[in-house]
Amino acid sequence: MSVKNSDRFIIAYNRIEKSLSKKVDDSGFMPFYRLIEKAKIKNSVVRNHEEDLREFGDLRNAIIHHRTGVDYVIAEPHDDIVERIELIERKVSNPLNVGALFGCKVHTLQASDPLTAALRLMRDNKFGQLPIYQNGKFKGLITAAGITHWLAGQSTEDSISREIPTLSDVYNYEKRKESFEFVRRDLSVYEAEDYFKRAISRGTRLEALLITDTAEHNEKLIGIITPYDLLKID
Repeated sequence: MSVKNSDRFIIAYNRIEKSLSKKVDDSGFMPFYRLIEKAKIKNSVVRNHEEDLREFGDLRNAIIHHRTGVDYVIAEPHDDIVERIELIERKVSNPLNVGALFGCKVHTLQASDPLTAALRLMRDNKFGQLPIYQNGKFKGLITAAGITHWLAGQSTEDSISREIPTLSDVYNYEKRKESFEFVRRDLSVYEAEDYFKRAISRGTRLEALLITDTAEHNEKLIGIITPYDLLKID
């Protein structure tokens, strides 16, 4: 016998409610709308789907409180509603983390390396930025924009300097030296998306999120997220 849409809906709803209770450390009873209010403060999935979740709460009440019999409910959700709540439930209960989705070998260079080394990597891998290190410590990002600014600074009316600079020289031409954030590997991909959105709301632009185990600068880089990578986020 096939499972009714109302049963699938209630199962997904109960899982969401349980997950939200854990997120807000609620050991007692709290109305669903209050769970949403508290959870959305720190959880981007809840913030992004707040309207859906509130409507699900109303529909759940219609299903549960207006039953006229064991096998009859006054509101039988449509397929698209059930699929929607099940999708949101997966996002709330088991969100993908950035380490799993964006973890990869990270190409890095030293500040003393020549610009040609960065250009080769950027050309071959279609990178828009590269992390550079100095004396074993993270220094910053070399970006296509920074290279352009360096190039513009070297030109005269008749020629461009033929001297090959180090990446440290080029880095001095980076206009936005804080165009990145370090994030931990277990950060939700939806929370990662919020980093870029918040930067835009402040009138700035993040070039990348740099992934380490616990978001510490001195840890090994295990992945990079760029704005383009957001297209991978459902």
